[in-house]
Amino acid sequence: MLGFDFGLKHIGVAVAQTVTGHSTGLRTLLAKNGNPSDWPQLKALVSEYQPIAIIVGLPLNMDDSESAMARRAQKFADALAHRTGCDVIMSDERLSSWSADRKDASAQNTDLHQESACRIIETWLRNVGHQQ
Repeated sequence: MLGFDFGLKHIGVAVAQTVTGHSTGLRTLLAKNGNPSDWPQLKALVSEYQPIAIIVGLPLNMDDSESAMARRAQKFADALAHRTGCDVIMSDERLSSWSADRKDASAQNTDLHQESACRIIETWLRNVGHQQ
């Protein structure tokens, strides 16, 4: 699986194993106003890892309402699905960047965007595991 932390200037990318639930940051892609600067590079990642699904973080407001960023993330996810032909799943990402910033990223000098993508995909995998 691949996980994406959508942003207006940066998009963090992580890969995860569904068996272990462990993820690893891959890279941070540059974006301009939420659009990846290099769609071919993004498509090459998808081609290389051949994920069974792609998870994109959905930045909802704390009261569960949809934010302007959530609408933009959904638009990115729709374009990603269209361009790659992969199943794209939106996953609540509230506090993922804050959590990544407070813990691993600052302690291990890890890229915040990649670490947020890791948290998004790991949270989704944990939530799916609890539903089964």
